[in-house]
Amino acid sequence: MDTKIVKVSDKGQISIPMILREATGIRKGDELMMIRSGNAIVLEKIKKSDFSDLLKHSEGVAERLWDNKEDEVWDNV
Repeated sequence: MDTKIVKVSDKGQISIPMILREATGIRKGDELMMIRSGNAIVLEKIKKSDFSDLLKHSEGVAERLWDNKEDEVWDNV
């Protein structure tokens, strides 16, 4: 297992060290899935065919839920 420490920029960005990109085959333009479990975040390179349909569907559902005007009542509590 390789371990590297990276810093988060003021925009919330990180750089994946070259040795880890090369070992995992991550290239410019690749999509990564971020998975949170407790305080841990795992990045996983995905293939377009792996999750693209599921991811697009779940993003659409989440957007509809977040844009629900009925929930805005909680902003004033």
